[in-house]
Amino acid sequence: MAKVLVIRASSFGDVAMLVPVIFSVAAKYPQDRFTVMTRKAFSPLFENLSFNINVMPLDVNKKHKGIRGLLKITGKATAARFTHVVDVHDVLRSKIIRTAIMLSGKKVAHINKGREEKKHLIETKQLVPPLKHTTERYMEVFEKLGFGAPITFNNFFDFIPRDFSRLYPLVTEKKGKWIGVAPFARHKGKIYPLEKTEQIVEILSKEKGTTVFLLGAGKEENKVLTSWEKKYPNVINTTRKFNLERELLLISYFDVMLSMDSANMHLASLVQTPVVSIWGATHPSLGFYGFRQDINNAVQTELYCRPCAVFGELPCQRKDYACLEMITPESVIKHIHKVIDIE
Repeated sequence: MAKVLVIRASSFGDVAMLVPVIFSVAAKYPQDRFTVMTRKAFSPLFENLSFNINVMPLDVNKKHKGIRGLLKITGKATAARFTHVVDVHDVLRSKIIRTAIMLSGKKVAHINKGREEKKHLIETKQLVPPLKHTTERYMEVFEKLGFGAPITFNNFFDFIPRDFSRLYPLVTEKKGKWIGVAPFARHKGKIYPLEKTEQIVEILSKEKGTTVFLLGAGKEENKVLTSWEKKYPNVINTTRKFNLERELLLISYFDVMLSMDSANMHLASLVQTPVVSIWGATHPSLGFYGFRQDINNAVQTELYCRPCAVFGELPCQRKDYACLEMITPESVIKHIHKVIDIE
């Protein structure tokens, strides 16, 4: 029996994209055991996937913070006597952990993130063919160690009960169309102007039989979404009201989600909810598009300068964020209506 340590601590979207891969591998090798080392907050994504998948949570803010914390988690990993290490993160922390285990004679492999390919795409703007999807890059690491598998994952709620009552008291029944709106992302280059997103929320909220659910995190995001909830009918702000598993449950009932190039796109993908995604500084061809999402639902503007960054972290060279500003609320709503069959 193999004992495989799989390391991916962050970011949220990248961790979510590991779910279809680890499930598919574990399903093909039921005799083996797989342990995912990830941030404690992301653990629910893996805890109920399969009998042979476990989690080794990372508490990077307290218990495993700094050099002392790194030594502690490294010692725990080496003591667990893993036979293989699949490093799909390839950062300093994961390199130290995998090296410590490798020195004891165990088999180790790490991800090829395609940094040069991505750099070349950013420089040349050659978007066709698209680069490998992140899930493909993850699977390649398993294949190096002899754990290749076809992707058999479909839906997170294939493995745990999809109990609507867990959404009480936020909602008690589903009526009409439910649309999720997740307007935030980590970097400005990936965030559609909030005043335009508000226009979208206003229009959708007034459509017959439609309920709009707003998704965010943190104090500042909650302030914005609370103000929209108060202004418009049939709008519900879900920020900080659910844990991760219940948020996934809610998303699974959406008819469509509007999202940026952000973690929410990937969460919706895990529950087979179609996503209309808005792309600015980044581009789907870089390999971070939602798992099995329809590429026709990506809303973007063709500009000579985009994509300008892999993660959208760089300031706009034009100073005007035209890649986002040029997208009209009407075009986004048109995409949403197409998904939910409204003319």
